[in-house]
Amino acid sequence: MAELKYISGFGNECASEDPRCPGSLPEGQNNPQVCPYNLYAEQLSGSAFTCPQSTNKRSWLYRILPSVSHKPFESIDEGHVTHNWDEVDPDPNQLRWKPFEIPKASQKKVDFVSGLHTLCGAGDIKSNNGLAIHIFLCNTSMENRCFYNSDGDFLIGANGLANPRDFLIPVAWYEDRQVPGGYTVINKYQGKLFAAKQDVSPFNVVAWHGNYTPYKYNLKNFMVINSVAFDHADPSIFTVLTAKSVRPGVAIADFVIFPPRWGVADKTFRPPYYHRNCMSEFMGLIRGHYEAKQGGFLPGGGSLHSTMTPHGPDADCFEKASKAKLAPERIADGTMAFMFESSLSLAVTKWGLKASKCLDENYYKCWEPLKSHFTPNSRNPAEPN
Repeated sequence: MAELKYISGFGNECASEDPRCPGSLPEGQNNPQVCPYNLYAEQLSGSAFTCPQSTNKRSWLYRILPSVSHKPFESIDEGHVTHNWDEVDPDPNQLRWKPFEIPKASQKKVDFVSGLHTLCGAGDIKSNNGLAIHIFLCNTSMENRCFYNSDGDFLIGANGLANPRDFLIPVAWYEDRQVPGGYTVINKYQGKLFAAKQDVSPFNVVAWHGNYTPYKYNLKNFMVINSVAFDHADPSIFTVLTAKSVRPGVAIADFVIFPPRWGVADKTFRPPYYHRNCMSEFMGLIRGHYEAKQGGFLPGGGSLHSTMTPHGPDADCFEKASKAKLAPERIADGTMAFMFESSLSLAVTKWGLKASKCLDENYYKCWEPLKSHFTPNSRNPAEPN
């Protein structure tokens, strides 16, 4: 397999052409009467045409056939995608899911689309305002199938603390391939899945230029900022990407990570503190263990703490951290946790509450051992050495 190559930069104006067709990118204009190599010109727009140039997102693609070359889309019954936020009654409790089980390929082959499940979300999909959190469980590659999302971006994007140069954009590479059995193009539109057939591979872009592109980002490259004196800095210091709302400073979703770092704060309870929040917080663990709940919060699982629902470290974490000697220490080595923090009140789907069979019914018990340490006759209790 050939080594994958990328262009570096977040939101940059980039250009690329497959080296097998030098000069395939038109010079001096976007839409010549006849494109080099007799390619089709096609624009992909990620913003309204009337947006200011500084916020305009679009790319020009030069492809063997335009993406319009397909048969009609038809609804398909596949996966468990929904945007019906009223299918079950609201639940304000702290929710935690055990690791979601990936089906065994020997029993049933499941690719990205057929293994896609909506866990929770909020908003109006038709007005393009909201957020949905999906779980995907797959054991096989997409074979002669591809997927695109008309309802929004997968993950999110706009601003962030991560270095722009660490976002990698794929260079142009095409395949000119006929598919006798038909290539299936799957579209998520208004919360439902639709499929259309075509005779050729859709990955036929020979050249492109623009600033509306997919990208990948290695979370290991995030440069952590932390307290070097006392107390906690706001968790926003761990924000990688933000999807902004119409209200300044209030996000549809902040994508936050909690990577390995040093903890040095003096006279401070270092794990996350107990809190209630006007935002909704969905957390997931990719690997390792999360410092505030090492026992029940496991890789492949998740948790949801809804608007104003209290949460924080479990009883064991509180007792240990309250008595720990505060020397400089490494936190979260070998661990990567993430969080979506949203101004929307997220509704959990029927699959998330019942059908997944992964909901941890005993989550609330991790706080039951908490006991009172109140000392009404001593204002300054002894501190650990």
